Amino acid sequence: MEIIEDISQLDPSKSYSYADYLTWRFKERVELIKGKIYSMSPAPRRIHQKISLRFTISMGNQLKESSCELYEAPFDVRFVREGTSDNQVTNVVQPDICVICDLSKLDDAGCLGAPDLVIEILSPSTSKKDVQVKYALYQEFGVKEYWLVHTTDQLVDVFDLEDERFQLRKIFANPDKIDSKAVKGLVVDLEEIFENLI
Repeated sequence: MEIIEDISQLDPSKSYSYADYLTWRFKERVELIKGKIYSMSPAPRRIHQKISLRFTISMGNQLKESSCELYEAPFDVRFVREGTSDNQVTNVVQPDICVICDLSKLDDAGCLGAPDLVIEILSPSTSKKDVQVKYALYQEFGVKEYWLVHTTDQLVDVFDLEDERFQLRKIFANPDKIDSKAVKGLVVDLEEIFENLI
């Protein structure tokens, strides 16, 4: 396959696969959803990164003795219905944070299949994609728990997968603690996440 070095060489109306994705050498980060290209924002804002780091530290410390593993972006998560060849994969996303408890889903390229828990930290340029497009994708492919983090309002929407549909469990606010249903023993204290962000 031809190596693509400039994003302008891609046709946004065309559908692509993970095999194509592997040939892209341009600096822009993109995700593939249903074969369509979704550009990711430039480097996230400082507050986004600070919140992401706090989630990662809190959760990572709790998972040290667990059989689950935590990964933060950039980390490719590939979703596929049937088969696992690179040409059959048309969904490749990079969640801000994900936890995988079925370690057989992990390979050198990332994760093939649904993580148990996905966290997306909303930013103005990506919130519509996270709230609508990725919400639908994660629901379709069986992510057990999905957290949407609102940085400005210091809120976290927590959705649990029940009967193949996401159900809003609760909108958590500082200083609530979120007890994960998908990752046993994982509890996140929002006061630790949101304190002194400025």
